Amino acid sequence: MFYYSYSYLLYMLPGLVLMLYAQFKVKHSFSKYSQVTNQRGLTGADAAREVLRQNGVDGVRIEHVSGNLSDHYDPRTNVIRLSDDVYNSTSVAAVGVASHEAGHAVQYAKSYGPIKLRAAIIPACNIGSQLGIPLALIGAVMGVLGLVYAGLALFGLAVLFQVITLPVEFNASRRAINAINSTALLTKEEAKGAKAVLSAAAMTYVAAMIQSLLMLLYYVSRFTGRRD
Repeated sequence: MFYYSYSYLLYMLPGLVLMLYAQFKVKHSFSKYSQVTNQRGLTGADAAREVLRQNGVDGVRIEHVSGNLSDHYDPRTNVIRLSDDVYNSTSVAAVGVASHEAGHAVQYAKSYGPIKLRAAIIPACNIGSQLGIPLALIGAVMGVLGLVYAGLALFGLAVLFQVITLPVEFNASRRAINAINSTALLTKEEAKGAKAVLSAAAMTYVAAMIQSLLMLLYYVSRFTGRRD
């Protein structure tokens, strides 16, 4: 038991440290640039509308949602939901975050491949993240290798979801920054601040992917060791 606990810690510690650092960077960057008001006085909602307009995307609603950094695009209802700190805020951070969410709406409108693939595998990935490891553990206890492999394969789908998420998020941020620069939503200095916020947010997805991958590698190593 101690061996497995120690081994698990060795596998997961790098991902945990990276995740904690990424979360710190997001909070620090958002807090910093939330104090900087953009010269044009655009709100987050204004910025999202402008990104959609520039990309020729119509029919997307922009709504206010409560919470802190709860901003997201819902493809099922075609709605961009912006949080308390973004919707009516004229900060550089708000413009960056809102433009990023509009970037997701543009991805769906333009049939961006990775986001379509991610949406298609969500049901299987949800099953994999919840049942994959328990199934593999049951298989290991019972000595049924088929269950072990099935469980690891299911959890592998959850890891695949994290991998596909990276280009989706990076692309949405790139669309946001391109729109900000091409339409001069922000000054050059302000745009640097928005980019810093989005880069920090992207790091959290990198950390999540690394954590999931390390967890998969840990269980593959553990179960392989048990067979030897």
